[in-house]
Amino acid sequence: MKLRHALLAFAVGTVLAAGPAHAVDMAIVSGDTGNGLQILREILDQFEENTGNKVTIVPMPTSTTDQFGQYRLWLAAQNTDIDVYQTDVIWAPQLANQLLDLTEATKDVVGAHFPSIIESQTVDGRLVALPIFTDAPALYYRKDLLDKYGAKVPTTWAELADTAKLVMDKERDAGNPDMWGFVFQGNAYEGLTCNALEWVKSNGGGQIVEPDGAISINNPQAAAAIETAKSWVGTIAPPGVLAYQEEEARGVWQSGNAVFMRNWPYAYSLGNGGDSPIKGKFDVTTLPAGSGEGARSAATLGGWNLAVSKYSENQEAAIELVKWIASPEMQKYRALKGSNLPTIQALYDDADIAREQPIIPRWKDAFLNAVPRPSAQVKLKYNEASSQFWTAVHKTMSGEGTAADNFAELEVSLTKLKGAGW
Repeated sequence: MKLRHALLAFAVGTVLAAGPAHAVDMAIVSGDTGNGLQILREILDQFEENTGNKVTIVPMPTSTTDQFGQYRLWLAAQNTDIDVYQTDVIWAPQLANQLLDLTEATKDVVGAHFPSIIESQTVDGRLVALPIFTDAPALYYRKDLLDKYGAKVPTTWAELADTAKLVMDKERDAGNPDMWGFVFQGNAYEGLTCNALEWVKSNGGGQIVEPDGAISINNPQAAAAIETAKSWVGTIAPPGVLAYQEEEARGVWQSGNAVFMRNWPYAYSLGNGGDSPIKGKFDVTTLPAGSGEGARSAATLGGWNLAVSKYSENQEAAIELVKWIASPEMQKYRALKGSNLPTIQALYDDADIAREQPIIPRWKDAFLNAVPRPSAQVKLKYNEASSQFWTAVHKTMSGEGTAADNFAELEVSLTKLKGAGW
């Protein structure tokens, strides 16, 4: 362990040795969930103490859709006020031309990261963002309630619906009228694309747009998956779930009023916080599978990265900041504090992480087998394609037409968007 700590300290020291000779003021923009901004501030405080530089956080809404829209406005205006952007894994192809190429500056550290994650942030041979944590959702479940009623952890969506209703009804009969069976992210935003992609893929319905660029969403298995999800609203899931993002779902769950929740790893450490009513009462497992040919568990690949704006007036210091936050030491800090999944492979064998956040080593297989959103094939048109998809899903779940009809219309609109090619 002493050798590992010495190596981590050396790695961070190497980053700092390349820093600028004079202190500068910088700004980093970030939208995060849970205690993410607090953890970032703590990491920045350490950076400031070690470098003399100052970094201001520009907070954003937690909705990734709102974040992306604001980023595009700032970058289009060649805004010099923002030096570093915290970026979603899917944004690299869309923002690449306005971000600094980090290939040369990070050649000493990229080898420690999972190659597939580095590849996801490389556009036309340019590394435009350095990963700081990866993401894949899981099914959270109240193990105490399942044990109480002799229920098993579900492995299919049908089993989840049956178990959710069983436990919800019994808990309501026992005096908790606020108990619900399942909460997820049903609002009309990028989070619904993630949820719905999981429902569709797990039911053998494809990936919306396949790796070869073919539009595949208009098929019976995909439609059946969304009709199933529609049936949850108002039965096992609250009617208001169609307005939920990550934090709304976590609020119901962490207050003790849900049997199951679909959410990202950040909710694990918060659920086990000292003031959490469900501390020690829950666990996580892989998301359920659908039914029929090609059915499998599917989790949407997420993850966050740091990019340096081409228009930053402090590019050298900004690169230094990015390498600091993405370093093994700071990724370990984030894992311990926020249960975020590292992108550095060696940290999955770290004894401290295994002891303090045992869920992280278990989560490795989930994200290694995660399903990517079709950003690589759709490229600059991804944001509009995703918007069309989540709109069709939200309409269906709100009772505006069938999934089959809405996906038929979606296929037409995506075909127009594709034009001669993505």
